[in-house]
Formats: sequence, C-alpha cells, structure tokens
Amino acid sequence: MRIGPHVLRNNLLVAPMAGVTDRAFRRLCRGFGAGLAVSEMVTSQPRLWQSTKTRRRLDHAGEPAPIAVQIAGADPAMMAEAARYHAGRGADIVDINMGCPAKKVCNAAAGSALLRDEALVGRILRAVVAAVDVPVTLRYRTGWDPRSRNAVRIARIAEDAGIRMLTLHGRTRACGFSGPAEYDSIREVKRATRVPVVANGDIRTPEQARRVLDYTGADGIMIGRAAYGRPWIFREVAHFLATGRRLPAPLVREAHETLAHHLHEIYSVHGAGAGVKIARKHVHWYTNGLAGAAGFRAELNRQENCAAQLAAVDRFFERLAQNGERLHSEEEPYEW
Repeated sequence: MRIGPHVLRNNLLVAPMAGVTDRAFRRLCRGFGAGLAVSEMVTSQPRLWQSTKTRRRLDHAGEPAPIAVQIAGADPAMMAEAARYHAGRGADIVDINMGCPAKKVCNAAAGSALLRDEALVGRILRAVVAAVDVPVTLRYRTGWDPRSRNAVRIARIAEDAGIRMLTLHGRTRACGFSGPAEYDSIREVKRATRVPVVANGDIRTPEQARRVLDYTGADGIMIGRAAYGRPWIFREVAHFLATGRRLPAPLVREAHETLAHHLHEIYSVHGAGAGVKIARKHVHWYTNGLAGAAGFRAELNRQENCAAQLAAVDRFFERLAQNGERLHSEEEPYEW
C-alpha cells in the first residue's frame, strides 16, 4: 500500500487511540506486522505543544518509518502551523482527525464535529496540504448523525484538496461505538473517489478483515479495539489474507513474553509511577477471558510498583501454562 512516496509493508493500519496507542503500543503492533501505526491525537494549539502529555505522544524513538502524526483542531491557519511543526520534526505523514466523537473534542468544534461544516472542512484540508511537503491523510466518520451522513461529499472535498488517503470509521458521531459498522458507506466512498480508502470499524478477526475488504473494495483496513491485549492480530490477519488459513492461537509463553516486553516499554515511556497505573488496563486486556483472570485482576490492582506488577503477571502465566501450551479463552475475550 502506498501513501504518497511511502510504500507500506502491507495494508494493515493501527488506529490512533488516545491513552492506548503510545510509542510502546505502536512499536509492538508494528513488530507483529502492522504496516503503519498513527500517533495518538495531538492538539493544534501551540501553547500545548511543549506539555508533558503532548511531548510524550510525539515520542517516536525507535519506531520504523514512516512516522504518522495525527493532529486535531478547528482553525485552518492553526492546523496548517501544527502540520508544519510536526513535519519539521520528523513526521513523514500528517493525519487529520475529523472522527473523534469525544465530547471535549466536539465541544471545541473539532474532531467529528467538523463534519457539520463542509466548507470549514475544505478550508482546513486545503490549508494543511498547502503547508507541508509530506502526504496529508484524513480520518473521519460517516457523518454527524444518521440523518446527516455526508461521507461521500467529504471524500470528494478531500480529494479536491489533495488528501492522499482516507480512513473512514463506519459510524456517525452520534452512534459512538454502538451498532454495526456501515460498510455500505465505506463502499460508496471507495466507488466515489480515486484516493486510497481504508476501512475502519468492527474488524475483530481475520475472516472479518477479508469480508470487509471484499465487500467495500477498500485498499486497506484499520484495526483499533480488537488489538487491545492482542497485538498479534496483525500477524494473524496478514497470514489469513495471504493464505486463506488461520494461524493457531499464540503460545502461552509467547503471550507472556509479549506482555512482559510491553510492560517494560510502558514503564520506559511513562516512568515507573505512571507506568504501573497505565499498564493495568493493558494487563486486563491481555488476560480477559483467560482461566483465572477475574481473581488475578484483583491481585494485580494491589501492586504498586513495577517489580510487583511483573511478578504478578509471571505467576498468572505460570499457572496458565499448566493448562496447556496455547492460549485458550473461556469466553469472548473482548468487551466492546
């Protein structure tokens, strides 16, 4: 898959998710085969660029190219300046967020709130494209609400503005993350534009990835929540798309090693104090549905330092390994 001059290893992308896709998570997903991992959303407000939170989100040390930074805002000039700032500091791709449904983002007239003002969408896209020499991409939703879907019109505005790739989450802002994804809307956008289109929403298995690509005609897929605690999903999907066969579940040993490595990376990115707290949700995701996970979570939440947290994880997986060499979920492993 190509984005401007950048040729990706495949057409599997990691969704930018605030509080999840930090450098540790992005590197892990890339290691398991994702072709691109976009940064967590960063604000276009210059006064916040030097904040600890933003600087951490822009830490791409050790990540393979291309580096993609996602920006959010509602002012064309400010968005253009943000794009120049990040491109000047190593971003190979600038991604524009017009899909975030969070109230605090929409209340600032940014994210998916922009879909209500198509003229402003056009001004922002043209300003950002004109500001930088790197490819500019757009992630958006099918509309503000089901009565005002405008995905095709936005796609045509984006194509005219010079956007190099569209990622469409198949829901309106009003839908949030509930209800089935609108693959019909993604197919309509693909048919209406020559820009590469990436399908996003409810892609949880290799089989779903194949069906979505076949049905929509999309050039790629973006996976978000299905990668929580399961970064190897990119390896599984890539193998299935190439061969039509499913890989076996990961070995318990591999899952244990992957989680331990992930935790060390989280501590490195966020520091020991914050890292222990941030790591808890990731450990919960890795272990969700596994035998003994409910009791283990209570134990995990009592651990207050890195060594104790790692030791608790070791004990859990050592017990798990006694029941078989491969992961086996007792229930649906992902809660949506």
